[in-house]
Amino acid sequence: MFGRNQRADRRQDLLEPGVPERRRGHHRAGHVIRKSCGGAVVTEAMGGHRPAIWVSDLYGAQQGHAEAWQVCLAHQLRNCRLAIDAGDSVFAPRMKALLLRAVVIARRRHDLAQTTRREYRRRLDHDLNAIMVLAPENPHGQRLRKRYGKVRGDLFTFLIHPEVPPDNNSSERELRPTATYRKVTGGFRSDWGTDLFAAVCSVVGTAGRTGVDAYAAILNTLRGQAILAPG
Repeated sequence: MFGRNQRADRRQDLLEPGVPERRRGHHRAGHVIRKSCGGAVVTEAMGGHRPAIWVSDLYGAQQGHAEAWQVCLAHQLRNCRLAIDAGDSVFAPRMKALLLRAVVIARRRHDLAQTTRREYRRRLDHDLNAIMVLAPENPHGQRLRKRYGKVRGDLFTFLIHPEVPPDNNSSERELRPTATYRKVTGGFRSDWGTDLFAAVCSVVGTAGRTGVDAYAAILNTLRGQAILAPG
């Protein structure tokens, strides 16, 4: 059903064609495998739930699903690097340096007082103002400047909500085994196979977040027992 030519060109926080859509909380993971990477897949996977905060890259189908949004800084660092390699020497280098500063701060966000986080955000916003007035001539730099002008308010959400990571790297890592499976086998050949694989990924992923052995979690599920304790 998911052939070799249905590869993914873009990896998102919550979805990728032919690989899991993930509903991730502190202690649970949910996978849904669909051909599409459109917003309807997100809606289906969330099942009517609207989270407080969403972490993703800038793909349109990933936007508007939560009250607040943290733009994945890892993706933006990559985009800045690509713009630099394409010849932009005005906007992308300074934007990359600012994002790197933000990533360093993010590593200590749990240890920082609220007032300190607010001050860091004020400084980052101030420096972002100086970067946004630059006028790059390179089209890649111009595209980045236009992009960050639209989402600048969502770049440093982690300083307001320290429980939120500045990137979706953990979700990307969780996708890797399925992406490898798809590349090796060419994809699934039946709907029940995709659903079974997604269900197993959900059980194992949830178990891994709670320190439960994967084999034990699968057995408990088959026995009709919950992986997580109530509450």
